Amino acid sequence: MLLKTLEDQFTEIGPINTRFWMAGDTGPPVLLIHGIGGSVEEWRFNIEALAEHHRVYALDMVGSGHSDKPAAEYSFSYLAQFVNDFMDAQTIERATLIGHSLGGGVVLKFAIQFPDKVDRLVLVSSAGLGKEVHLAFRLSSLPLIGNWLTRPSRKGTAQLLADCYFDQDLITDEFVEFKYRLAAQPGAQQSFLSTVRTSANFRGLRDHVVNSIVDNLASITAPTFIIWGQQDRMLPVAHAQIAASNIPHAQLHILDPCGHCPPEERPAEFNALVLEFLSG
Repeated sequence: MLLKTLEDQFTEIGPINTRFWMAGDTGPPVLLIHGIGGSVEEWRFNIEALAEHHRVYALDMVGSGHSDKPAAEYSFSYLAQFVNDFMDAQTIERATLIGHSLGGGVVLKFAIQFPDKVDRLVLVSSAGLGKEVHLAFRLSSLPLIGNWLTRPSRKGTAQLLADCYFDQDLITDEFVEFKYRLAAQPGAQQSFLSTVRTSANFRGLRDHVVNSIVDNLASITAPTFIIWGQQDRMLPVAHAQIAASNIPHAQLHILDPCGHCPPEERPAEFNALVLEFLSG
């Protein structure tokens, strides 16, 4: 599998058997938090570059990748608590958190709930900053329709990836097969649906979910770097401005052209931007 880069490690986070990658022996710790239905492979173009100057951890979040997928209410707060528990298990007292998509919403919630454990934040096409989300996720929130729509299939996987990426050359047969197999694992569909339905309905993200983050952005004191793709069709680039305008120490960089996945679509530029921010 060409997507495989680092050795899988596993740790118990409470009852959750959790898969992660680790790279780098020195430097401040950095945690990489993927998006909904994702895995550590989301960071395959980034982790080793970041590890030249940092101790980097990429984890399969509970309910995703090759971590356990218990029946649970996968709220932003639940996932932020899981990140906190992972840090405790790895004896990481304080870290930079880099979150993509759903992972961005999770690290925002983490920064609000555990401010003393955050060094810096990097938000990549982050959820949680507005109601607007892609139609596929709004439909997935509906009974019956959502269950049918999210049944794993190679065709459905390819269609969703086509909307995620501006650079369609990234959507190889191998990549579609890899993503399909992740989605087809036992418990993966149920975890995905729980994540969507806990935080969203057909109108988009629920008001209380958005408000619990946006109303607290001003309290985030950690230096924050926001990266977004101009052609993002999952979460509108206008949400980047909400974060940039409300987080006190925030910088914003828009990549153009780029879709929803800057770490994979523009990896060299992404890595250089993040390393520069972390060295500042």
